[in-house]
Amino acid sequence: MGMCLPCLSGAEDDVVVTPDAETRRRQLAEAAEKRQKETTYRGIKNPEALERKKKKQEEMEKETVNSTPAGGGGLKVHHKQEWQVG
Repeated sequence: MGMCLPCLSGAEDDVVVTPDAETRRRQLAEAAEKRQKETTYRGIKNPEALERKKKKQEEMEKETVNSTPAGGGGLKVHHKQEWQVG
């Protein structure tokens, strides 16, 4: 019986090299992050502007919380005292 080398010519071009575990894990993480961003920003024309707007809103909220005086800010509560005549 002869060897079947002629029918295997070009087979080395079809071989897919599998990356090591760390490289594969990184590729999967990057792909997942990309899918997450695409899903989050679906229909939004300028996602960078949206992110800037969100950060600015958060900073303004933090400033509002920090600018309220700790001792006397907020609602004032008045208690009614009832007097008994006796």
